[in-house]
Amino acid sequence: MAPSVSYSITVRLEVASRGRAVSEITRAVEQAGGVVTALDVTAGGNERLRVDVTCAARDTAHSEAIVAALAGIQDVTVHKVSDRTFLLHLGGKIEMRSKVPLRNRDDLSMAYTPGVGRVALAIAANPEDARRLTIKRNSVAVVTDGSAVLGLGNIGPYAALPVMEGKAALFKRFADIDAWPICLDSQDTDEIVRTVQLIAPGFGGINLEDISAPRCFEVEHRLRGLLDIPVFHDDQHGTAIVVTAALTNALRVVGKKLSEVRIAMAGAGAAGTAVLKLLLLGGAANVVVCDEAGAVYAGRPDLDEPLRWIAENTNHDGYAGDLGGALRGADVFIGLSAPGILSGADIAAMERSAIVFALANPDPEVDPDVAMEYAAVVATGRSDYPNQINNVLAFPGVFRGLLDAQSRFITDDMLIAAAQALADVVSPDEIGPHYIIPSVFHPDVTSSVAVAVADVATQNPD
Repeated sequence: MAPSVSYSITVRLEVASRGRAVSEITRAVEQAGGVVTALDVTAGGNERLRVDVTCAARDTAHSEAIVAALAGIQDVTVHKVSDRTFLLHLGGKIEMRSKVPLRNRDDLSMAYTPGVGRVALAIAANPEDARRLTIKRNSVAVVTDGSAVLGLGNIGPYAALPVMEGKAALFKRFADIDAWPICLDSQDTDEIVRTVQLIAPGFGGINLEDISAPRCFEVEHRLRGLLDIPVFHDDQHGTAIVVTAALTNALRVVGKKLSEVRIAMAGAGAAGTAVLKLLLLGGAANVVVCDEAGAVYAGRPDLDEPLRWIAENTNHDGYAGDLGGALRGADVFIGLSAPGILSGADIAAMERSAIVFALANPDPEVDPDVAMEYAAVVATGRSDYPNQINNVLAFPGVFRGLLDAQSRFITDDMLIAAAQALADVVSPDEIGPHYIIPSVFHPDVTSSVAVAVADVATQNPD
């Protein structure tokens, strides 16, 4: 694994004031496998210099090894080590700010009492005015119970909070939406549903996040039936939109059609099931889904309700083997499962011009470099490889479109429209094996997805 800014540290050193001191510091970091990204002399003197060296590492243990290498340089003293990621999170990453000035008594009288009372009475007479006269028109609740946070598992609501803050920051950065992290101290389905129902009046949409399967399916289904605002489980539908968009362009690269390719999938959880459903709606006809017990097929004795749905809608030939067997002769592999479960030999056994989406994070199902030796197109969830499948490509634009249209729900047609719009951001003259999905910073991503979703919502308001 290459050094990453996620494990970036700044080390404050005191070094001898001599010509080779700085070059020795840089050499020590590089020999330890790190990457120097900045080096600043913050104070100087005739005998000693104070130097701040910032470098990227592979993980925490590697960071410690780099610090040890710096400490081992003659005449170098390590004074302080700062983890830049932890520094960024100090005090949280988001804040609330007033949109209106409160400079004098007149401002206060209009923004709060007594003027606000008139607005409150207007909304009481016509509750629909809440969308026009309050933050509801541009607000989303990012709701989690902390049961399936990133790839970290069931770490609870407190540990989930920095992740939900990050999600809120992305909403603001990419779609100018005010999102609020709501971390619930319960993993009881009934309590989660009732709590979200109770807080819903203050929001224009609900983004469910990092709730484990299969509870997430029931939570979403019940809330959609109870609320008059759209409910979107990003781990399911955000992933499905981006995977579908990327696969649309990957198939264009290799000259194949979704209706004709054979797809092998690893992972039957929330994300895998949502991806499968959207691909089937888009025309996929030959799919085999595998979980840790092997292929999902009709009659397998351990099937729960979600797996039974998969069995009824896929694997029409009744294949009952393992993932390796499902891959043989397949055109497409989509992994939303576990790291390191495939080898280069598995990818080599796929059909010519194979497409591999190894999306387990941070470590994919197969080494991307190895996969690239055999597959025509490779995508991962990582930012240090081409074709990153990242949900931030979807959810800001989806909610921007829903809020702009004042939609009360979200439909499969909206998801398909979002995926098509995202795929089309990559123009025909740009598309290629290493560019099937745009960067999250592409200026047209959010607007294109938002317009597509709003168009469908406006055409079908009821």
